[in-house]
Amino acid sequence: MHIGVLGAGSWGTTLAILLHQNGHQVTLWSHREDHASAMVETRENTLLLPGIKIPNQINITSDLDQAAAKAEMIVAAVPTQFLRSVAQRLKHIDVRNVIIVNVAKGIENDSLMPMSAVLIDVLPTTHRNNIATLSGPSFADEVSRQIPTAVVAASASLATAKVAQQAFMAPYFRVYSSDDIHGVELAGSIKNVIAIGAGIADGAGFGDNTKAAIMTRATAEISRLGKFVGAHQRTFAGLSGIGDLIATCMSKHSRNRHVGEEIGKGRKLKDVLAEMVMVAEGVATTKSVHDLAKKHGVELPISEQVYEVLFHDKPAIAATSELMTREAKGEG
Repeated sequence: MHIGVLGAGSWGTTLAILLHQNGHQVTLWSHREDHASAMVETRENTLLLPGIKIPNQINITSDLDQAAAKAEMIVAAVPTQFLRSVAQRLKHIDVRNVIIVNVAKGIENDSLMPMSAVLIDVLPTTHRNNIATLSGPSFADEVSRQIPTAVVAASASLATAKVAQQAFMAPYFRVYSSDDIHGVELAGSIKNVIAIGAGIADGAGFGDNTKAAIMTRATAEISRLGKFVGAHQRTFAGLSGIGDLIATCMSKHSRNRHVGEEIGKGRKLKDVLAEMVMVAEGVATTKSVHDLAKKHGVELPISEQVYEVLFHDKPAIAATSELMTREAKGEG
């Protein structure tokens, strides 16, 4: 297929290379002309994915129309809070026969929409059955070095999910299919919030017991909110749920866990974000999850405390104490 990958971050670049290796004709789009030009010259994304060569056959451009106009599949590797503005620049393109695969993990602020809903909201010629989401424990640094990885491709249409599955499937990149796009998107979003919480616990000097408690109770929070979006509970026990939660809360590659760890050490959020090159999706999504919980009247104690620490400067010790001294409850 002709595939346009929109977004030349570490993940977009990694997937462009993987899709090229699978025999597809790939165009990689960067929103910055200087970034695109540098990658053309060096055949490497030196800023975001150093040491990984980009094959000469991959077309690299800063022209969005060139990347998307003739594509049979579009891979949206744009950070969550920027997807709407990029999609608006594609409104003039007829995408009714194009499969769009979102690979960002987050919930848009203000609208509180997952990325599939944003695409439907913006693109007049697309249909929910043509949109898929690729999610799971998949750090770009490891996938780019062909370390065995498993993810899930989800769509409201199982047929579309299977097209995405076949497009991305590789000997080192195993893809499962699902028709629960709502559950996959929700799980992939909230786990970033929880990873910040796990990082806060690390930075504050708590132990493995604490992190295990955070991760386990987080699955209850994801499931609780999942009921309001029509998600299947089994999804949260899968790759996009507990699988991605484990990886993001534990790994040194996790930007969200890193943000939390620095906050847990006593640093200010603005200072931590100012020195980061890549986006930590969980920061903005924490606001969205907070607003979603309020909207639906859902109790999300861990996510709420992460919100208080990030945006109201609540000390990590105080947030942990509040979680630990809540009214006693049954585990179910």
